[in-house]
Amino acid sequence: MTTFRISPAVADAFPDTLIAVVTADGLRGHEPWPATTTALEDLERQLADGTWAPADETDPRIEAWHTAYRAFGTNPRRIRPSVDALGRRMAKKGTLPRINPAVDSYNAVSVRHGLPAGAFDLDHVTGDVDIRHADGTETFTPLGEPETVENPKPGEVVYTDTTDVLTRHWNHRDAHRTRVTEDSTHVAFVLETLHSARDGHLLRTAVGDLRDLLTAHAARSTVHYLSPEHPEAGV
Repeated sequence: MTTFRISPAVADAFPDTLIAVVTADGLRGHEPWPATTTALEDLERQLADGTWAPADETDPRIEAWHTAYRAFGTNPRRIRPSVDALGRRMAKKGTLPRINPAVDSYNAVSVRHGLPAGAFDLDHVTGDVDIRHADGTETFTPLGEPETVENPKPGEVVYTDTTDVLTRHWNHRDAHRTRVTEDSTHVAFVLETLHSARDGHLLRTAVGDLRDLLTAHAARSTVHYLSPEHPEAGV
């Protein structure tokens, strides 16, 4: 079992945070995921016909993340929250990237609901996962750059296990080691809001949508919620 934990300092700094951790066991990433394909195509069609558009930085959901990034010393217009970057890419290109079924599923849910989402291959996570401020001694190897080693800035919010950092700038970029591929069978998906009082219902709807996409391709899925009142959960 892996425990996900919000540090007291992060809980104090962002007291309305709500994080959903959706785990999928027995994931089958090599088979077709038709519902995920449909979800992507539906969003792209709605964008093309003007009935829907991704949330941009004027939207309160994205604005909240920009404010949080600035609070821990990151310029959100240079290093963007994941959902902001994904929405901007979709608005520009008219399409979402196709990576693999599991990643495509959380990307579709993320951009549809305007909430950051990511995932970790739990078979490559060591020990527990802490969401905390970096002290500057940690290391991070970015997704797609296995030979690169970075050091997060002191005060930057990161996800980290006992080996090194799993995400930089809270949710800007994931690590290479715990990336989700077609071969991943034990995965933790993470969805986040900084304003649970306002957007908690959106988060729960997004969790339901993600689990609907996972159900046909996993032996089982579970969901746990982290908040300052309930700062840890074993998954």
